[in-house]
Amino acid sequence: MFILEKIAMQKLIVTSDGSHTIYIPELNEHYHSVHGAVQESRHIFINNGLNFNTPQHLNILEIGFGTGLNALLTALEIEGTNRSADYTTVEKYPLEKELIKILNHKYIAGNKSEEIFRMLHSSSWNIPTKITNNFTVKKLLGDINDITLEGSYALIYFDAFGPDKQPGMWTTEVFEKISAVTRSGGILVTYSAKGQVKRNLRSCGFEVNLLPGPPGKRQMIRAIKI
Repeated sequence: MFILEKIAMQKLIVTSDGSHTIYIPELNEHYHSVHGAVQESRHIFINNGLNFNTPQHLNILEIGFGTGLNALLTALEIEGTNRSADYTTVEKYPLEKELIKILNHKYIAGNKSEEIFRMLHSSSWNIPTKITNNFTVKKLLGDINDITLEGSYALIYFDAFGPDKQPGMWTTEVFEKISAVTRSGGILVTYSAKGQVKRNLRSCGFEVNLLPGPPGKRQMIRAIKI
């Protein structure tokens, strides 16, 4: 995820499903739900995004690479299937290598996750890298407000820190930029269900639907580009 300032202190937390998340003292915020990091990502981005009426080949855009958990789960989900994905992800502040090494996502997420996790984090920035036979990642280093997005995406993972922590990430300007590269019928999923987020998405051409959230979260958003 993005942060407001360069992180000086980071604290590893074990969430309820045994998987790690990171606590940012400066923001009083976690990268994932303390009720289960892997569980949350699977519910929001895999079950209600990747596996909801999406095409066989996907162009995916993620806002907030963070620990790489969403990319890892996506690669694992389509591994061994006839589906494929080109995965573009934007991150302003990559995690330190020392912290990446001790994250247990590579052990919790499932088979083959260790190698895929390593490749996701070792791949070069701003260059497409083939991770598996059917999954390619391109990590863009920079701020979504400054980066020029290109292409046409069928699925958007919006995983920035919350609107109360990072209001500048949830503006109509950001959603307009994303809307411009989202194809008609494309899906955006996010954990936030705040009223202003819903209004901003609607003003940028999305039909907003509220769904049950993961444990600890009453609702989430799945928005469809009109």
